[in-house]
Amino acid sequence: MAPSQQAKSSKSARGLLTGLVAGVCLLAGLTVATAQAPAKQPPAAPQATPQTTLQAAPQAVPGFWDPRRRPERPDLSRLTVIRFLTETDYPPFNYTGADGNPAGFNVDLARSLCEEIKVTCTVQMRRFETLVDALSSNRGDAIIASMAVSPQLRARVDFTDPYYRVPARFVSRKDAVMPEIRPEYLEGKKVGVIGGSAHEAYLKAMFTDAELHGYPNDDALRGALRKGEVDFIFGDAISLAFWINGTDSGDCCAFSGGPFVESRFFGEGIGIAVRKGNDVLRQALNWALFRVWEKGRYTDLWLRYFSVSPF
Repeated sequence: MAPSQQAKSSKSARGLLTGLVAGVCLLAGLTVATAQAPAKQPPAAPQATPQTTLQAAPQAVPGFWDPRRRPERPDLSRLTVIRFLTETDYPPFNYTGADGNPAGFNVDLARSLCEEIKVTCTVQMRRFETLVDALSSNRGDAIIASMAVSPQLRARVDFTDPYYRVPARFVSRKDAVMPEIRPEYLEGKKVGVIGGSAHEAYLKAMFTDAELHGYPNDDALRGALRKGEVDFIFGDAISLAFWINGTDSGDCCAFSGGPFVESRFFGEGIGIAVRKGNDVLRQALNWALFRVWEKGRYTDLWLRYFSVSPF
């Protein structure tokens, strides 16, 4: 299952983790530097930077929690077990481990939350399209399966705060990496994107001077970059991160510029779903998510699963 696939109408990571380009709200601790330019003159595009220089920078780990807004510890006495539901096959987020048990980023995060709350935790794997019905019929208590928050799903379930977002990013060949990308830098550049996608809509709205080239699928899009048919491609940063680090890319390419997380185009983020009105569990999970992040355990998990960060 390709990570860039649309989430059967609900996964943001399925392309699954906020303003216009000049004011894109990047994740906590992740900002794009603002180029200084003479008045009334467009800033010059930065020179391409060899990827070896960029790799020297620390691994970027997203943060979604404000330390100044520490949630109060809720009453956890009514919680004795949390039955998590997750999907069967969406690596590295959910998959069956070598021992036959559920594994992946989502599964390990669920177990960390249960340790923080100090309750028994079970994880059951099901097909993605069955998860909401299973939750509604009390066959589980919470869904942690890279499920994107959407108005349609909010009508059926409640969500915790986001625990990751799926940013969009540009990718170029390694000999043409740019540390920063702004609309004026891509004037006249050929940019590949999946036709009809939210990523294409974003480029049409924000990068109006770029020369857009639409492709029908990820393979065609990435092949165009490898063959030099386009200067950049733009898409789901999570799936692109695994492609860059995998054998299919042939070590050709790297991220250029930072992440874009405009919610109007790329969604509200990925949350844990609970049954409507289950505020006890939702608040407990929000508190536990903050605590896991505050203690550095979220960072440890992220670095374990993402050798090339999408952020």
